[in-house]
Amino acid sequence: MKIYTKGGDAGTTSLVGGKRIKKFGVRIEAYGTVDEINSCVGMLAVAVRPAMNEWTDFLAVIQNKLFNIGCYLATDNENAESEPFGLSESDIERMEQAIDNIQTELPPLNNFVLPGGTDGAALADMCRTTTRRAERRVVELAEETYVSPLVMKYLNRLSDFFFVFARFNNIVRQIPENLWNKDC
Repeated sequence: MKIYTKGGDAGTTSLVGGKRIKKFGVRIEAYGTVDEINSCVGMLAVAVRPAMNEWTDFLAVIQNKLFNIGCYLATDNENAESEPFGLSESDIERMEQAIDNIQTELPPLNNFVLPGGTDGAALADMCRTTTRRAERRVVELAEETYVSPLVMKYLNRLSDFFFVFARFNNIVRQIPENLWNKDC
């Protein structure tokens, strides 16, 4: 099978099911941004090894969930209120538990934290900001067609996870957090 099909040469792409749409559409932006998150998570997983190997399995789960979400968003669901395969409330609860567990290791937050510190922290912040962009694209798509609320909830919790995971990376590696200085 050839990797290039030439089908997109004229500015369109195929959704799951074969329907062709313009590459600049909101649906493409939504699942394309989810794909960007997945790439960022792959980089994050590499950056936190070996110091944080216990988290690489969790990051792999996130990548699989993101792939499921991307497939869901790449499917023309205009005629049905479908739900994403492989995503459930228990995934959101698992994300919340991970956030809660990490927060027990963090000092209280009394100021805004600027991105940076360790490679892992910086990449977790890239994951967070890309996830926030994906949220905006998915909400925009939901204005046009049905999108499962699970997708929006998962992405919202995921961005929260990346925020605490960035802080956790710095704390674990004993790198001081870079706090916002409004007078700088």
